[in-house]
Amino acid sequence: MARYPGGISGSVRAVYAARGQNGGQARARARATGAGPKAQDTNVQMNDDSYPPLPQNETAVAYKVTEPDVAVAAANDYVSGGVVVMRTSDSGRHWASTRISPQFGGTRDFCSGGDPGVAYSRRDHAFYLSQLCFFRALPFSEVQVYKSVDDGQTWTPGRQAARAASNFDYSTREVDPSIFNDKELIAVDNTPSSPHYGRIYVTYTKFHIQPDGFSDYCPIQLSYTDSIPTQNPVLTTWSHTAVQPDNPGGDGTGSSANQHSDPVVENNGTLDVGFVSENCNDSVDPHLLFQKSTDGGLTFLPSAVQIDKAGQYADFQDAGNDDTLPPTHFRAPNTTSLAYSPQTGKLLYVYQNNINRPTSQADISYQTSNDGGLTWSDSRFLSTNASGQPAPNDQFFPWAASDEAGHFYVIWFDRRLDPANVRINTWQAVSNNDAASFGSAKISSSDWDPNLGFFTSGAFIGDYNGLAASTRAVYAVWTDGRDDAIGETGLGETDVFTAFQKNP
Repeated sequence: MARYPGGISGSVRAVYAARGQNGGQARARARATGAGPKAQDTNVQMNDDSYPPLPQNETAVAYKVTEPDVAVAAANDYVSGGVVVMRTSDSGRHWASTRISPQFGGTRDFCSGGDPGVAYSRRDHAFYLSQLCFFRALPFSEVQVYKSVDDGQTWTPGRQAARAASNFDYSTREVDPSIFNDKELIAVDNTPSSPHYGRIYVTYTKFHIQPDGFSDYCPIQLSYTDSIPTQNPVLTTWSHTAVQPDNPGGDGTGSSANQHSDPVVENNGTLDVGFVSENCNDSVDPHLLFQKSTDGGLTFLPSAVQIDKAGQYADFQDAGNDDTLPPTHFRAPNTTSLAYSPQTGKLLYVYQNNINRPTSQADISYQTSNDGGLTWSDSRFLSTNASGQPAPNDQFFPWAASDEAGHFYVIWFDRRLDPANVRINTWQAVSNNDAASFGSAKISSSDWDPNLGFFTSGAFIGDYNGLAASTRAVYAVWTDGRDDAIGETGLGETDVFTAFQKNP
């Protein structure tokens, strides 16, 4: 897997790159220190620091829908090898950290984790967190789900995690090494009148790995359940559905090759999934796709809806660049995001667009749907300058959310303020008119150099950021390297930051 060149999530490959750089001494010191979060202007560092400081990246966040001042966020954590979990009870002004280290039930060995997703269940009064469980030298691969019923203070022990997907058959004790489960996200049906109220959905990519390390198909899959027992989540029973069908013997293109699924649940219980068509082995995303289920995940549309339109979208034109944004060398894939307005039913889909790459580099674009995703509007640019034209330099890693009133929010990484197109700020756009128009502004109070963000390689800053919005507080959560410790330790680092945004 370490030599695999294709679309497997960057955090998985980054674990291999980081081996030997965050050993036992660093972990022991991290547990012994308890440096509190630091505030800078309205920006707040959410995670605690280890010694020596090590990276955190790939953020996810959800708030307690009955008490929006309470929220839980998570990120890849190279201190524990799993995820760091951050929680707040004051709308994001202060955060406390804990960590979840995944454990593989088949051998009881601790595994590498990451790629977190977070959701809250109104019915269960619980936060749910999804992450991976994989090994460098062993073939096991799982998508696990953890539960917290005390607002993120304590979580399921690693050995008792619910197993949403696994390539290991616990009844026969056999493993299928050709399957690698990757890049999962989680959603919960929180509408009491929905026929599937409380159902938990986990989408992920199932890579079929050939002996040479390449993949011939990698479809989006779904696991869902109506109950995760609090005392022992491993007892959870899951149902499984192919969002996109397997294609054994296929050529790695078309419907059999997908990545980065984002599940969203509508008021009536319909499950929507946005994702990209990806050539499994070169990370090129030819199309933007959409699927939906009106029966609680049991079935999906006969074929996916193509969101993008001819001449309005392009991924990287150079298939050999492996999703990099020159002059920097970290991976920057097209991690798309889907949001739903509970007031009007409008769907908003945001993505990185390279259609104008020769003039404005990578931009953020968006499209909307008024009919549940069956048809989509023309593409419009979101990352624009004061005159409404695409902003210069690169914009990437967008994430979208809607609050209870139907206001749309989008965040992304933005390099428009650096003539060298290197240093990163975080930008946020807001629409109060059902995505008819957006206003945007910088919300980070400091920029940072991604070349210093991951140990000494500068090659990985995560694949996505996180955002959750309520009418009381907005939780924009991103990877941030403003306090990199490379001068102190010789290692790069990133932290998790937010901009404190509490509504009246």
